[in-house]
Amino acid sequence: MSVRKRISLSFLVTLFSALSLAVGFGPNLRAQEKFEKQDLERSRQMLRDAYDTVKKHYYDTTFHGLDWDARYHTFDEQMKTATSLGDSFSIIADFLAGLKDSHTFFEPPSRPFRVDYGYRFQVVGDSAFVSRVRPGSDAVSKLHPGDQVLAINKVRVTRATSWQLDYVLHSLSPQPKTQLLIRDPDGVNRTVEVLSRAKAMKKVMNLTGSDGGTDLWQLIRDEQNEDHQVRQRWVEMEDAMIWKVPEFMMEDSEVDRIFTTARKHKTLIMDLRGDPGGATDTLIRVTQNIFDHEVKIADRVGRKDPKPQIAKASVHNVYSGKIIVLVDSDSASAAELFARVIQLEHRGVVIGDHSSGSVMESRVYGSALGMDTKIFYGFSVTDADLIMQDSKSLEHTGVIPDEIVLPTGEDIAKGLDPVLAHAAQLAGVKLDSAAAGKLFPFEWNPF
Repeated sequence: MSVRKRISLSFLVTLFSALSLAVGFGPNLRAQEKFEKQDLERSRQMLRDAYDTVKKHYYDTTFHGLDWDARYHTFDEQMKTATSLGDSFSIIADFLAGLKDSHTFFEPPSRPFRVDYGYRFQVVGDSAFVSRVRPGSDAVSKLHPGDQVLAINKVRVTRATSWQLDYVLHSLSPQPKTQLLIRDPDGVNRTVEVLSRAKAMKKVMNLTGSDGGTDLWQLIRDEQNEDHQVRQRWVEMEDAMIWKVPEFMMEDSEVDRIFTTARKHKTLIMDLRGDPGGATDTLIRVTQNIFDHEVKIADRVGRKDPKPQIAKASVHNVYSGKIIVLVDSDSASAAELFARVIQLEHRGVVIGDHSSGSVMESRVYGSALGMDTKIFYGFSVTDADLIMQDSKSLEHTGVIPDEIVLPTGEDIAKGLDPVLAHAAQLAGVKLDSAAAGKLFPFEWNPF
């Protein structure tokens, strides 16, 4: 995949706002979004924090040739023209986007409301499709899984722009409605407007427990819901185990427990589709469980001398069976590293779609404004590039599967999974596309 072409995030936010004037979130939520002088000063401080954090921690001290000081002053002047939180947040995001780095970005403060669009889309090959529609949403009567998404709010949806659209819609500038240009399975284009659902949240939360713990327990419940969404799931079928890996974020004991089950089977199918990555420690532990020798995952190239990222030989029994790895356009970071190690070490086969190409190592640096009442935000900053054993980085290039297997719009519409079905066939397991599509049911997060 070629280097991503970037559309200005500020431009996207401006365009989205212009298209959404006719429908608002309601008077209460609009009032909470009112942009005042104090908000401008806070936004300028966030921009300054972005500048300082990157200058102190970014792995490349040349900033890829950018004049970091001059860029900051340019964007600080631009910030003075902001008229909304969406404007100011997008300016900060654009400032960081100049580095063209998948792991360096702005994590804005939480909004006093949550937005659900009622649908999800995903890039498959070079096209984007509606992948899910939430029951009870406005989208139900207007969109269907398998519809091809040509544009959202007049922005073409491609492999290059999909991540920007997702970032703007969910982080920088949540929208009261979205306008989609759709091509249905019959090849007919149509334009639909889908109303979002908004849920007001508390603007100020009491985390001291003096309210009886109401706010604190709500945060805990929200975290439990999120944990449920990313739990590890697997199915044992004949001589194969199919493991749905939603993220690389596990304790060593959990990794070892899963492989204890896997060792009962001749083939392990690891489904990394949609896996955004996770912790280096988890990546290393998973790798240790399938190799009987030391493996270098990558060299960490940062401000200091390169440091190898090593999975040392395991002290316990490793899984010696056949490995099949599934990836797609949403497989990123640690998931991509693992898939590429499988290829370079000739340990198994990788099947599916071209992966994301979002492979760096980063840390999140949290910040806050205010005294008694805090506004929390942060910055993910890359502290190392990762160079694989073939002397190449996966950033912007991704993993090219050994076998390209893609679902069609019709497959998505019918809930079929030809990718997993093909993997099962290679493992000698009888599993058709319809049954494969039902193995790991999708679950919407409560709203």
